[in-house]
Amino acid sequence: MRKKITILGAGNVGATIAYTLVQKGLCSEIVLIDINKQKSEGEALDIVQGSPFSNPVKIFSGEYPDAVNSDIIIVTLGIARKPGQSRLDLAQVNVNIVKSVIPEIKKYAPDAVYLVVSNPVDIITYTLIKACGLSEKQVVGSGTMLDTSRLRSLLGDKLHMNYRNIHAYVFGEHGDSSFVPWSLCTAMGLNIAENIDVLSDLITSEEFDRAAIEQAVRDAGAKVIACKGATYYAIAASVAQLVECINQDLNACVCVSGMINNRYGISDVCLSLPFVLGSRGIRREVNPPLTAEEIEKLQASANVLKGLIKKLDI
Repeated sequence: MRKKITILGAGNVGATIAYTLVQKGLCSEIVLIDINKQKSEGEALDIVQGSPFSNPVKIFSGEYPDAVNSDIIIVTLGIARKPGQSRLDLAQVNVNIVKSVIPEIKKYAPDAVYLVVSNPVDIITYTLIKACGLSEKQVVGSGTMLDTSRLRSLLGDKLHMNYRNIHAYVFGEHGDSSFVPWSLCTAMGLNIAENIDVLSDLITSEEFDRAAIEQAVRDAGAKVIACKGATYYAIAASVAQLVECINQDLNACVCVSGMINNRYGISDVCLSLPFVLGSRGIRREVNPPLTAEEIEKLQASANVLKGLIKKLDI
């Protein structure tokens, strides 16, 4: 099945996403669009020159009209987070950028699925829906997809168990107010927090520090940025997974950011909860039962985002 993808932004994240999509053979055509035309041309050429060793994909640097007939628009626009800077610090600058670019792209790809990666991802996802005239179903934020991957890898290491056997999630903001709903975290069908002694002979329930694990997940991105200046490999892998869900119409239930309407007492904000993804974007939502404490944490996360939205010109 031939698929065309346009990536807005050819920085570290956008270029690495393009490279990952080519390696996985998830599309037949990629358009890279960036204000720095020379950068996007260089990235496209670099990837093309290695494509004989991977998959035949047409990839080139383009302009807004080249996005025509795209199945997916991947949004990586904006300035990147610097060491010591929070995702929310980027808010107004990146909101302004997407408000100027997305309406132009929409002229040529009105029916595409818009996959938002730019930070703060929940705010930018909300902006595409509220300010750019896109439907709630066609806008998907990468949200806590990456945080969830970080959690699964950390739990897998602690349990000395394959990551694929770990079913655990991060809900809420892609940021400091996120949390882990431990009531839903399982391995081999067993709740992890309640069955550590059964699942592992290397760590006891007393040694299993849930708060420390959650903090490690929240700090993971900042740690990478402090060490190497940017994050892009892991986010590219998570975005490629979302592209596969959409392109192959997998009806996969994933933890991504989308518009929340009457879920757990929350409305009119974008944050991460389970959504089912198909070829046209969000197909439906899934609302697993949460404990009262977990609902309270989710509502607190929503309030953090709503507080910022009130301060922004969206």
